[in-house]
Amino acid sequence: MKKIINGICIGLGFLCIGLGVVGIILPVLPATPFLILTAVLFAKGSEKFHQWFIKTSLYEKYVVPAMGKKAMDKSSKIKTMITLFIIFSVSFILVPIWYVKVIIFFVAMFHFYYFAFKVRTAKPAREVVKGD
Repeated sequence: MKKIINGICIGLGFLCIGLGVVGIILPVLPATPFLILTAVLFAKGSEKFHQWFIKTSLYEKYVVPAMGKKAMDKSSKIKTMITLFIIFSVSFILVPIWYVKVIIFFVAMFHFYYFAFKVRTAKPAREVVKGD
């Protein structure tokens, strides 16, 4: 059973890394949450894949700043909140049960509150100008 769960985690890890890479390219899909999930899934599924992933530039560029500093750059926060809005809106519209809609609403509000007020916005790195 453990091998099956590990295999599922590895498969989902590769799916998430793929979505994270797509998120780097597409401005609407956030990369950072998918790459964080990749790290978690690889840690659960395979030490080898986890060690490989944490040595990649994707991990260094997207996961370390988000987890280490607990901050996201402004564009990542906006992309994340847009994606959350789309996901929660579709869920809210498609679910026919009123009390589930209430739960979805409160979960969505918590997520928006968390990203807006609890996750700091990282300042962009200062560019060096000639003559400085």
